[in-house]
Amino acid sequence: MTKNSKTKYLLLVGDGMADYPISELGGRTPLEAANTPNMDLIASCRIGCVKTIPDDMEPGSDVANLALMGYDPRKYHTGRSPLEAASMGVDLAENDVAFRMNLVTLDRKSHNEIIMVSHSSGDITTEESCEIVNDLKKFLQIQGTTIYPGVAYRHLLVWKNGPEDALTIPPHDVLDQNMAEYLNSSGNPVVELIRDSWESLEYHPVNNKRKKALLKEANSIWLWGQGKAPAVPLFKDIYGLEGGVISAVDLIKGIGKYAGFKPIYVEGATGYLDTNYSGKAKGAVNGLKDMDFVFVHVEAPDEAGHNGNYREKIQAIESFDRDVVGVALHGLKNFDDYRIMVVSDHYTPVIKKTHTREPAPFAWATAKELESAKRDKGFTEKYAVESSLLIDPGHRLMVDFLGVK
Repeated sequence: MTKNSKTKYLLLVGDGMADYPISELGGRTPLEAANTPNMDLIASCRIGCVKTIPDDMEPGSDVANLALMGYDPRKYHTGRSPLEAASMGVDLAENDVAFRMNLVTLDRKSHNEIIMVSHSSGDITTEESCEIVNDLKKFLQIQGTTIYPGVAYRHLLVWKNGPEDALTIPPHDVLDQNMAEYLNSSGNPVVELIRDSWESLEYHPVNNKRKKALLKEANSIWLWGQGKAPAVPLFKDIYGLEGGVISAVDLIKGIGKYAGFKPIYVEGATGYLDTNYSGKAKGAVNGLKDMDFVFVHVEAPDEAGHNGNYREKIQAIESFDRDVVGVALHGLKNFDDYRIMVVSDHYTPVIKKTHTREPAPFAWATAKELESAKRDKGFTEKYAVESSLLIDPGHRLMVDFLGVK
């Protein structure tokens, strides 16, 4: 096979891989407990920490992945949902405010006790959730609002002249917490819309089936992450490279769309533990035949962190290492020159079930460095911190990785 002599760049994100020590793992983190020979090989060349979350911003995947794609989130971030809207092909008008609309599970024990049980309605399927969302369009007829079905529990609501400054709360930040005070508050149109969804969802056929199967019900919508369309320059105009993006998550695909990246479709990419890991790696390598840079995002470790399941997180990390990083390293041998990076966009500690803002571990290497690399380090939080290599602000990591000035 004829090799491509132009340098290729592959950035692989294991969303939320970074974690805290866990007592059940003997004080190790999931990254330390997992078998990750491929990431360890890359880490033996260069490992450090990247501050993807500015001090004055929330530790969300929107902020973190904007930084990883080389954009200063303080300059370009207007909210999470406008990025997701772009991925869904929804063009926002000047006065449109986009909201992420989760389908969630609430345990409404009483007026004063309403517990956030699941931010994802127990990992509801896309087929089930789209049936619910399409029916919701008939019941939630607030003037100026339009609902768009998305993937799994993640959907979109666009509100013309909507309440951009309304108080909203990411549902994965409040798992197992009592949300009664928020949901009983008056004067917040977002809360009013959430409450309006309860009656139509309580006896929905999908929820009746899930209840019989002892699965969590999608018994409420949850609006958050609102914002207006951002003005983001093309990646090519900043860095001079044509790029592509692979992800099951609308947020990442939306950032990629604003960046001018070509979306690379991978069959079986779900955003969950059962995603098509190797398909993403093969799609990335194939995409590099025609473009310079590919950004690959895998959501599974983050979902396991939100679910508080360290066993599933280890499984997701090992699948990422074996079937994404390992398959990619093998495929990259078809190119004369390349650089490969692995990175956790932020921490999603199992014990907290949500994101935290510590600088996250990254490692990258050139093709030449990998030829003589020895696995003398692991891709772990400890080695990343001990290296004393800290990239701050986080969007500067792209400059270092690409070797541009």
